[in-house]
This record gives sequence, C-alpha cells and structure tokens, in this order.
Amino acid sequence: MTTMMLSSGPARRSGPLYALAVFSVLCLSLLAALLLAFPAAAQEQGAPQTGLRSEALSIATADGKVHDFTVEIADTAETRARGLMFYESLAADAGMLFDYHADREVVFWMKNTLVSLDMIFIARDGRIASIAENTEPLSEALVPSNAVVRFVLEVPAGTSARLGIAPGDRVDSPTIRAAAP
Repeated sequence: MTTMMLSSGPARRSGPLYALAVFSVLCLSLLAALLLAFPAAAQEQGAPQTGLRSEALSIATADGKVHDFTVEIADTAETRARGLMFYESLAADAGMLFDYHADREVVFWMKNTLVSLDMIFIARDGRIASIAENTEPLSEALVPSNAVVRFVLEVPAGTSARLGIAPGDRVDSPTIRAAAP
C-alpha cells in the first residue's frame, strides 16, 4: 500500500538553488540602487571629471608674495565627492577649490586619487585655517580640517612648503569673494 501526502500550503521554498536565486535578486537590487544613486560615477568610473568651471585664485603669504593658480571649482555634492579622483597629474599652478556653501568642519580622503596633494582648509573670509601636506595617494585614511571652514583647496603635494604657504595666509578668488561676510 502506498500513502500519498498532499500539501495544501505554499510550495516548498528552501534549498541551495532557492537561496542562490534570492541572493542574486538582492545583489542585483543593491547594484541597481547604487547606479541610480550615483549615475555619474557609474558612467565615468576611472576617469577624471570634465566640464568643471575654472577661475583664477591667488594666495598672499606672510612675506608679501602672491602666488597665482588656476583652479577647477567643485561646488555640488557630486563634484565635491569626485574631486581630483583619477587625475594622473596636476600642473604646479593648478588645483581644485571645493565650496561647501556653509561653514563646517570637513573630512577628506584620497581614495581613487592617484597624485599626492596638499589640502589647504580655508575659512569663509579667505584665511587659511590649516594645511594637510603630502597626502598619501589612494589612501582611505581620513584627513580632517581640524577647523570650521567653507573651502578646501587641493594643490600638488609640496606646494605649501615650496611657496611658504601657511595658516593665516589669505586666499582670494571670485568664489571666495562672493562668500565673504
């Protein structure tokens, strides 16, 4: 005699194939969410930013010298997050000015940044608050401003020492002037 068992409940959902299918759907959902959240990064991963506006910037040091730069402006969440990632070089008189549109402490890192940089943290009035020199390329170590700032200027590593740039020096550009109190 053979006994047959009938189940009136839902089909059995377990086993390695079911687990793999659920895991795959979750991974694809997460990937889709990330691509929607960061479309530019998904499209241009591995390439430097393009199309940023640029402007003249100068730094007046305590010894009375003025040093001129041409900087790209990163003033949106997306452009600030990308920064100088994937740039393979940076001219001695070039850099990137990050505008946060508010006074606050900030923290940077060098993830996906191929060149060493000096990070110059600047208060709303254009005064240099602090400097992180010779940051390590590709590092995820945090680089804090250690002060309330409005702007961050990234220039090639060694620029601050070479030009005698120090906290207290003044930075001027159209973007900084527009934010002055």
